[in-house]
Amino acid sequence: MREPVELRRQRILSVVQSRGAVKVSVLAAELDVSVVTIRRDVEELARVGRLRRGHGVARPVIDAPEPATVPAARAQEPAGDGAAVALVVPERHSYLYETLHGARTVLEEAGMRIALHIAPQSAGAERPLVERALADGARGLLIAPRWRHARSEELEYGWLAEVGVPTVLMERRPRPGSALHALDSVCSDHWYGTHLAVDHLVSLGHRRIVLAARDDSPTARTIRTAFAEIAAARPEVEDWSVVLSSPEAVPGPGPESPGSEAPVPGDDGAAVDLAALLRERGATAAVLHGDVDALMLVQRLAECGVQVPRDCSVVAYDDVVAALGSTPLTAVAPPKAEIGRAAAELLLHRLAGSADSTGPVRRTELLPSLKIRGSAQRLTPLGK
Repeated sequence: MREPVELRRQRILSVVQSRGAVKVSVLAAELDVSVVTIRRDVEELARVGRLRRGHGVARPVIDAPEPATVPAARAQEPAGDGAAVALVVPERHSYLYETLHGARTVLEEAGMRIALHIAPQSAGAERPLVERALADGARGLLIAPRWRHARSEELEYGWLAEVGVPTVLMERRPRPGSALHALDSVCSDHWYGTHLAVDHLVSLGHRRIVLAARDDSPTARTIRTAFAEIAAARPEVEDWSVVLSSPEAVPGPGPESPGSEAPVPGDDGAAVDLAALLRERGATAAVLHGDVDALMLVQRLAECGVQVPRDCSVVAYDDVVAALGSTPLTAVAPPKAEIGRAAAELLLHRLAGSADSTGPVRRTELLPSLKIRGSAQRLTPLGK
């Protein structure tokens, strides 16, 4: 099924806003569509004033300010004077691009020079980028590792504990006892976000709920585990199940170890026909992660005659593009930009060189919120 036009254009905006000027040919390659299609999207986005168009280049409406000038209030801080911070995020990840924007604002205000690196999807892509940034003089590191497998943190990312400069993990929570347990981190409380979704549906009278979720990131795994725990503990929930939201929602080949995660009831390891599952389980509501999969699943439900919210109430998780669907989706909204800001502020604290800048490791959690848009409605009892 083709990606919705508005969703693709939102992805274009995310890339342009995070990187500045981007070639149309680069956008086409990263979004896996033709140059002609991207050029048409860029022209339309420029027409409505959401970006600027150059010769084969898309630019943000407002250029990023030059970071060379340090605000007077901070001119004496050792972390400023154009020092560099490496910022590493995965490619094609609009969720984390919002986190990047939050970090960028704080760092530029502090007079820091930002070395942004977009890590491709290949295994081990982050390490050479970090090594290059350190060789170029980066004094600190903000990073959101991909961690596609439950065990890849220990087996593929232990080197992060030895980079030799202050490091803060963004939107990642190290596994207890892992090599990275003692790294600073700033993360959304996804257990609470999952609770918001389930509690909202239960408050509307829904008793049979399905989670269709990804399984290829730390966030996805936390949501799946939290949903199973929360649904099993709520006496109001009569039936629940967890399935994959997309055939591509699983990790690629890697160091997955048998038994590293508890099995989740209803998950057979393959994507399912959600409309058929809803009928089979008698489910009246679904939580869908992430936004792109959620919008695609809602479209498939409509093709099968299942209307949202008339026949099935839906809560999406991520809230990057959930509001752009033909049916705007109620969504759990992690504080993405605030995560980036908090992570950058923590890194600046470590770089300040003051007596307390080497204090205990900090693990900060920020709570998501629920954006209600009407894709979930009160369940009407039969006969009413």
